[in-house]
Amino acid sequence: MKASALRIATYNLQKCVGLDLRRRPDRSLRVINALAADIVVLQEVDKRLPPRPAALPHDMIEEDGWSILPFGAPGGSLGWHGNAMLVRGEAQVLETAHMELPGLEPRGAIRADLNTSIGPLRVIGVHLGLVRRYRLLQLGTICRALRQLPEMPTVFAGDFNEWGKGMALDAAIKRVSFLPMHASFPAPRPVASLDRIALSPELTATAMGVHSHQPAHIASDHLPVWADLTRSSEKDPRP
Repeated sequence: MKASALRIATYNLQKCVGLDLRRRPDRSLRVINALAADIVVLQEVDKRLPPRPAALPHDMIEEDGWSILPFGAPGGSLGWHGNAMLVRGEAQVLETAHMELPGLEPRGAIRADLNTSIGPLRVIGVHLGLVRRYRLLQLGTICRALRQLPEMPTVFAGDFNEWGKGMALDAAIKRVSFLPMHASFPAPRPVASLDRIALSPELTATAMGVHSHQPAHIASDHLPVWADLTRSSEKDPRP
């Protein structure tokens, strides 16, 4: 399969409860569709209380042409520990898995190995803890798990909960580099780049951005971020 780029996005839905305190999954899905992405990594997709049913209904997602990747979540949840992944278009699923992460709060990560328009691609979806010590432990757990797998071009995407410049994150994940994303939190007046995307050396971002068009400014307390990816050998020659 050949294509100039593949768009990946990440979005913390805040359980589809907007800043107006209304639960509007239809509004959240409007934002997701407006991203025009091939792969969307989501956080806080399930309601808080057990059995943690999906805040964004499965049938609503599928009616809009998305495929929900399976991560073994019980009780009608959309993902694993609130993390989920949607794909559309040419992406073919090779394997999915989930990982339990250490920390005071229940946290998990998801992994999907895909065959995409830019070739094999491994996508790691995360929502890291609020305390930096645990964020670094969580990234260490993910990296150890990945070292047991065959190498593949890899993307990390999600809510990293890192308020600083991200140097600690860069140090914790040796083989990927974080893109210089603009601030995405809080949605009405962003000051922090909590939502990030990181790439392994085989991949290049030809464009990236924060989606701030209505109704994203009110649908969640986070704005979604996105990046257009190519293989590094196909890097856009423009300066």
